[in-house]
Amino acid sequence: MKLILKVLLTAIAVVILAKILPGIEVASYTTAILVAIVLGILRVFIKPLIILFTLPLTIVTLGLFLFVINAIIILLAGKLVDGFAVSGFWYALLFSLLLSFFQSILFSLLKEDEQKRVS
Repeated sequence: MKLILKVLLTAIAVVILAKILPGIEVASYTTAILVAIVLGILRVFIKPLIILFTLPLTIVTLGLFLFVINAIIILLAGKLVDGFAVSGFWYALLFSLLLSFFQSILFSLLKEDEQKRVS
């Protein structure tokens, strides 16, 4: 149940960011849900491999190359999902930063809700 809620919250963040950023386009709400699922799958399976192969570069840049990896994941999702378009690398980078920010806010609301139920 928590996973479904996280996917839906990520989809909401994707729709909001598509409305704010001119370089990001999402065709529908169904597409936003699909983007959230694909991003989750790419982050679980592909991102660790990319981090492993670029570890020396990540260490040299003191972890800043992870922002580039996040942008690559967003661009890859744009290629995989029809109806989701990213204009370029810089929009993907900005989108990934803002998406992470929105997710941290939305997911923290979930944790607060969980803590209220436990107490």
